[in-house]
Amino acid sequence: MNIYDKANELAKALRESKEVEDVESAMKLVEADPESKRMLDDFRNRQNELQQMMMAGNMPSQEEMETMEKRFEVLSMNLGIRRLFEAERRLSVAIQDINKIITDSLQHLYGTQM
Repeated sequence: MNIYDKANELAKALRESKEVEDVESAMKLVEADPESKRMLDDFRNRQNELQQMMMAGNMPSQEEMETMEKRFEVLSMNLGIRRLFEAERRLSVAIQDINKIITDSLQHLYGTQM
């Protein structure tokens, strides 16, 4: 059994999953509305900036974090964007579950849960 072949099978199954299909469908809806797309792009750009800041060891201010929280709440009122966020969350859960299954299969090597 070749683990790389199995990994490629898993990747194909993931690409063809309902979770990925839902993200793609929701993304198309958002992209069809220029204002929704602009708001989402602005939010994600700022989110990436904050993540890079944190990776560099600089914590954003409480005010910046509250601003992002408010932006998220406003975006979530947009039905298309909310649908996208929910689909992305479900995809993330599936990926976390898959990762847990894989790491749990190796727990016998270390005698403890990873």
